[in-house]
Amino acid sequence: MGPRLLLPLGCLALLLPPPPGAAEFSPSLDSDFTFTLPAGRKECFYQPMRKEASLELEYQVLDGAGLDVDFHLLSPKGETLVFDERKSDGVHTVETEDGDYMFCFDNTFSTISEKVIFFELILDNMGEDGQDEEDWKKYVTGTDLLDMKLEDILESINSVKARLSKSVQIQTLLRAFEARDRNIQESNFDRVNFWSMVNLGVMVVVSAVQVYMLKSLFEDKRKSRT
Repeated sequence: MGPRLLLPLGCLALLLPPPPGAAEFSPSLDSDFTFTLPAGRKECFYQPMRKEASLELEYQVLDGAGLDVDFHLLSPKGETLVFDERKSDGVHTVETEDGDYMFCFDNTFSTISEKVIFFELILDNMGEDGQDEEDWKKYVTGTDLLDMKLEDILESINSVKARLSKSVQIQTLLRAFEARDRNIQESNFDRVNFWSMVNLGVMVVVSAVQVYMLKSLFEDKRKSRT
């Protein structure tokens, strides 16, 4: 069975032909994804990029023994750009060229524990904003009569858009940190309860042994003559 995938709406599309065990993302500006990586498995994803664009990828291991995973980022030519060995989180930014970038999460070193992994993709300079600006200009006439130029309006809108996107990104990361901390706390809670029960059992056994030994010291083992 494959991992359980929690997909944000509108984030995923299919490449042709992806290799087995791979998924991919459509060229959106911001995508986040959470999935479960079973023990002994490796999962790879593909992101199509344009030339002179920017790809920023941040990942975190939210749950699983050790909170660590191996991470690989490969260029369209198959060159290894990033390799993280058994880390719990990481942030990487690369300038891209035309082609499909592959990044993989590797849990083959673990034979028992599955990992819950969150990662976020932020794509810049994908060539969509320029087209939007041209579309605006087609429907606007007489801009010389306005107190504010069209370029100033677009600059203000883009500034607001960038700040809103940054706010959404920070909130997403805070939710990921909260999920990881909650998983750590629940694991510590279960561990404390387990060892508390073990200590309680040991105390009961030791108490019973002490009572038996003290009782045996005061027993009169001499046989009475009649």
